[in-house]
Amino acid sequence: MDIINHILGFPRIGAHRELKFAQENYWSGKISKIELLKIGKKLRYKNWKDQSSSGINLISVGDFSWYDHVLTTSMMLGNIPERHRNIDGSIDLDTLFYMARGTALNKSSVLACEMTKWFDTNYHYIVPEFVKNQDFNLSWNQLFDEIDEAINKGYSVKPVILGPMTYLWLGKITGVKFNRLSLLPNLLKVYQKILNKIYEKGIEWIQIDEPILVFDLPSDWMHAFKMTYDILKSDLKLLLTTYFESINHNLNDIVNFPVQGLHIDLTHGKYDLSVLNRKIPHDWVLSLGVINGRNIWKSDLKFWFDVIQNFLKFKRNVWIGSSCSLLHSPVDLRLENNIPLEIKNWFSFALQKCYELNLLTLALNDNDSSILQSWTDLLHSHAKSEMVNNDFVKNQLMNITYNDKKRHSVYSVRSKVQKNTFHFPVLPTTTIGSFPQTDDIRALRLQFKKGKIDFHKYQNEIKKHIQYAIQQQELLDIDVLVHGESERNDMVEYFGEHLAGFIFTNYGWVQSYGSRCVKPPVIVGDVYRKNPITIEWSKYAQSITKKPVKAMLTGPVTILCWSFIREDLPKQIISNQIALALRDEVLDLERAGINIIQIDEPALREGLPLRKIDWKKYLSWATQSFRISSSKVQDTTQIHTHMCYCEFSDIMDAIVQLDADVITIETARSHMDLLEFFKTFEYPNEIGPGVYDIHSPNIPSVDQIVYLLEQAIKYIPINRLWVNPDCGLKTRNWKETISSLKNMMIATKKIRKKFETLTI
Repeated sequence: MDIINHILGFPRIGAHRELKFAQENYWSGKISKIELLKIGKKLRYKNWKDQSSSGINLISVGDFSWYDHVLTTSMMLGNIPERHRNIDGSIDLDTLFYMARGTALNKSSVLACEMTKWFDTNYHYIVPEFVKNQDFNLSWNQLFDEIDEAINKGYSVKPVILGPMTYLWLGKITGVKFNRLSLLPNLLKVYQKILNKIYEKGIEWIQIDEPILVFDLPSDWMHAFKMTYDILKSDLKLLLTTYFESINHNLNDIVNFPVQGLHIDLTHGKYDLSVLNRKIPHDWVLSLGVINGRNIWKSDLKFWFDVIQNFLKFKRNVWIGSSCSLLHSPVDLRLENNIPLEIKNWFSFALQKCYELNLLTLALNDNDSSILQSWTDLLHSHAKSEMVNNDFVKNQLMNITYNDKKRHSVYSVRSKVQKNTFHFPVLPTTTIGSFPQTDDIRALRLQFKKGKIDFHKYQNEIKKHIQYAIQQQELLDIDVLVHGESERNDMVEYFGEHLAGFIFTNYGWVQSYGSRCVKPPVIVGDVYRKNPITIEWSKYAQSITKKPVKAMLTGPVTILCWSFIREDLPKQIISNQIALALRDEVLDLERAGINIIQIDEPALREGLPLRKIDWKKYLSWATQSFRISSSKVQDTTQIHTHMCYCEFSDIMDAIVQLDADVITIETARSHMDLLEFFKTFEYPNEIGPGVYDIHSPNIPSVDQIVYLLEQAIKYIPINRLWVNPDCGLKTRNWKETISSLKNMMIATKKIRKKFETLTI
């Protein structure tokens, strides 16, 4: 039989971020719901047409979502938290936005659902909430409507849904604790209805995503997996889909599931295909994920041709596809007109990855790899490029010593020095770094980028925004100020623009969450600092206030994880290159009189390998990279770091190894649940658990913040506790920001007064 190709999903945002702007215009009341729905339909139609025109055989349907595909699944299953429900029990698109944002049209503001990272990616999903004895109902017809749309357009359709076991695993229990597997019977009744309804539409195959099969799952979960698919067995053919890692350790169980196909990720997982073929049922389709959906480099099609061609001697019913959903890739490389052709020839965006699959399919079906040679040659030209290798950087890496990875003194000594230096009050207050990125700021940066204003004019205008941010913080009486980052487009892109080894796209946008899109820089060569990056902005901010100003840097692991990285070097080497570049910046800041420096590492947990057997090695080099960037400063310099939206308890030992003087973390959206962890784990340094959720436009009340601080004091000594929002404020407007920070300061002073009364 001929090879069939498919992808696991396509970017939903549009090549020009059409979905982002439509969402935000709807939320602000600039367009109607009907107009929003029209834009969504237009995007879906274009996505399907582009896939088909590129040679994709089976068109994925169900990969489009209005905010996040896990949230879409919650809507379909009727899993709506009580606080987000309409009085009459109905749900609509506003219900979805209500859950994600805590606010919606004509509804009172409430706490949004928690948000966290999707496996080890920079995509965020809205966490499902489960209560004991919960019921589920088929409540949202988006998937079925879109299947009808695609069928009516004449496409061969492969629906995509999130599997029930992964959905349960990704959620959180609220209220009374219970075993979430007890919800499985009710959940599977709805999944049976979903599968039956899809089969009635004449569909042959459905892609059912169960990526948690790459984890080291407990035995009761693996047993529940078998039971789940015994119940879901139907005339509809199920392609059990895994990605991001290998499933070898769970394969002996998986081969007994009553499914008709299995998808594996060959770009991230290590497999012996001959062993795999011996284990899986002979009649199963095996889908090989050979096109990397998480990076923008061309694939070595000649290599994959040889691998698959050899495998076809033993197994004929083979599909080829993307390793994972192309959600994590930009849309179309053809839009990039400012990248040098030499570099552009190394890259492949989502549409080009579809073309790669078609090209590889044609070669395999014709048993002729000659059509792949020119494509592969373009990729291999990277290794020969003069812009890739730098001897100075290689020598720096070779000369890293033990002393480069440790502070001069331990924290207990440093903290005394710093307390005598800064004289902070109890519960010192700060923010995470960024302040609102207004339309004026964005327009200013664009004018400078296009050459419409010179650097002198740009610098003076940015200084006005810094001055305003400093003034507002002084009026609020915040203890440690920040300059607001008005000169920065993105916390990673900005630093990449000032480091050698990076290049940048104009349309390389990927979705982070909801309407939030990021444009990751691309690491193509050895990394080093060309010139100082933040020094002048930080010096200016410090010159206009007597309060300490905290300098803001993005850490090496986060820059690594949030960039498209070169694939010819280990991650550890690239991370250490970045760390050495940042160390130069840190030492220049210290010499300039900036004695509080925050090096953000929100991606430390995100980069954690999915299998625990690999954690120790990763955390060892990741924490060392951070210490390389931060450890050469004097004891009087206070190093902060920040992390958000992840399971910190998994890596708290590693966080201690960072040896930052202060860590600020997200806890507000999760009701400070993380603080329960500190009942049994004593964090040795200073910590600022975020006291309000900045990703929601809701203004936290003084009482809410007082309550959260009182909870924090139960678990963290007050003399090591800081007060701060849970993340940067760039996505908020100034009115929201000032109101929220004002309440934060009132609440802090209430607690301070109470503490002073108790200690008199």
